[in-house]
Amino acid sequence: MAFTHLPPEVAELRERTRRFIREIVIDAEPAPGERLDQAARDGLQAAAEDAGVFAPHVPKEYGGQGVPIEHWSPILQEAGYSPIGPSALNCMAPDEGNMHMLNLIGTEEQKHRYLVPLAAGDIRSCFGMTEPHPGAGSDPAALRTRAARTSGGWIINGHKRFTSGAVGAGFCIVMARTPAVDGFPEGATMFLVDMTNPGLRVGEAIHTIDRAIDGGHPHLFVQDCFVPDDAVLGEVGLGFRYAQVRLGPARLTHCMRWLGLARRALDIALDRAGRRELFGGPIDSLGLAQNLIAESVIDIETSDAIITKTAALLHTDPKAGSAMSSIAKVHCSEAIFRVVDRAIQVCGGDGVSDGLPLAQYLNEVRPFRIYDGPNETHKWAIARRASASRSAAVRAGERYRGDVVVGRGEGA
Repeated sequence: MAFTHLPPEVAELRERTRRFIREIVIDAEPAPGERLDQAARDGLQAAAEDAGVFAPHVPKEYGGQGVPIEHWSPILQEAGYSPIGPSALNCMAPDEGNMHMLNLIGTEEQKHRYLVPLAAGDIRSCFGMTEPHPGAGSDPAALRTRAARTSGGWIINGHKRFTSGAVGAGFCIVMARTPAVDGFPEGATMFLVDMTNPGLRVGEAIHTIDRAIDGGHPHLFVQDCFVPDDAVLGEVGLGFRYAQVRLGPARLTHCMRWLGLARRALDIALDRAGRRELFGGPIDSLGLAQNLIAESVIDIETSDAIITKTAALLHTDPKAGSAMSSIAKVHCSEAIFRVVDRAIQVCGGDGVSDGLPLAQYLNEVRPFRIYDGPNETHKWAIARRASASRSAAVRAGERYRGDVVVGRGEGA
């Protein structure tokens, strides 16, 4: 992959990350379908620190590489070339998104207590938003978890599910609905809750087809969970606003990581197509295979371009960047799936076996069309924004273009 106009220090970090993933991480990958165990993860993270590639997105004051968001993509794509690469570099979901949000809106005390050990890889975290039906899922406004004011803090009650990373996590950011109180508006509030809190219990696992996220996606029960006032992340009642601070970049970093894996899938297909012969010549000389390869290159390059544009917007105009991240998420999640699927097709029977990792890659990227908001919900929001924007432009004086033009020539 070629990235032009990178600052020299970012270009050098990208090259170091590329070597680290290919020379160290890939050889440590578990068998397809298995999870990376904790001891292996700890060893890889220590090696990443030694190599100077650990936590690329984290500010240097917290032990990271300090890469600004507009340059995350080249690094995270290199990390994503291996499904365990982001865990090795400590830039995997949900930790990466939680680190970003803590850095932006956490108090100094909260950063010291939660961000510092999270950035160092000493603990993991989770984010408690999704709930069983009819609670919050595609529609955050359906949030049913409640937090009530009490002396010195809050009591939270609710039931979360798909709490990615919860098993073995050190803390959870719990989203709960709060009433108007103490001058704060009614709305949603984020709470930092230690997983050792007696009011928090990890429930049954939800067995999914993906394996890359440490800690799985279990249920989480919040029962009479007391937290002090200093557990509030940001301000009371502004949780939905802060969710966009987290989810816009988090959606995009998923695109970055999985695009790296799509590049790996295409490399596997290209290597096979260049050496295996069929009908008297290598597979890559056949028109049908060439079409599969060309379409995958197009999907990768268009995904890369929209990620780059969105990352730049998140840096200069976070609101516009968050809206663009919906477009990036939909496009990339579908394009990346197609790339992996085509790689399987090029590799034939071996592609669907565990002799190659492609079938597991398909399992990893397929849920992305649902995680971080199903694509259909994002398309609904994209269409609404487009309609509202055009209506506003017409009201402001833009010429209306929807009228039928009736011909007035001779004989009309």
